[in-house]
Amino acid sequence: MFLQSRRVFSAAVVVLLLGGCTTSRPSKATVKDEKDRKLAPDFTLKDSTGASVKLSQLRGQVVLLNFWATWCPPCKIEIPWFISFQKAYQDRDFAVLGVSLDEDGWKSVTPFVAAEKINYKVVLGSEEMSQIYGGVDALPTTFIIDREGRIAATHVGLVAKKEYENEILNLLDRPPTSASLDPRRATVQDAGR
Repeated sequence: MFLQSRRVFSAAVVVLLLGGCTTSRPSKATVKDEKDRKLAPDFTLKDSTGASVKLSQLRGQVVLLNFWATWCPPCKIEIPWFISFQKAYQDRDFAVLGVSLDEDGWKSVTPFVAAEKINYKVVLGSEEMSQIYGGVDALPTTFIIDREGRIAATHVGLVAKKEYENEILNLLDRPPTSASLDPRRATVQDAGR
């Protein structure tokens, strides 16, 4: 009986790790065709120093936008990958932006960022912020955004590091367009187009 209970518990842990911190299943995505991409909703949030971070200011870069929390086991698996992507590709106009959805805010996030040596921008999200991205209801949820500020791929739950890397490289290998350098084109109102 004990062995059977242990197997059920182990299976539940594996499901949780693979499926995200909520009941949603992980998604498999590839980079969408350019004609199928929608503009990522713009936002301005504060980082731990109080500085404003505006998504549209990253226009011209490929952005990995990750919604996460310190209590989320799959998020903790992905964060070292994102640290390595930031280090490897920052000189190629790539940026990771982490949006923490921790309810107690910087109280949990600041020590976590320091302990993990996170080398990319982290901001605090909100319910409103979550809603403009379609109602983020599972963590981690990650959007890969192209140089023009459009959502090229969406992942809900834990996916393979190689999948993220392939999508990032696919977008980095495409030259920037003149439109990708104009941050005025990225607004929340345009996001529905």
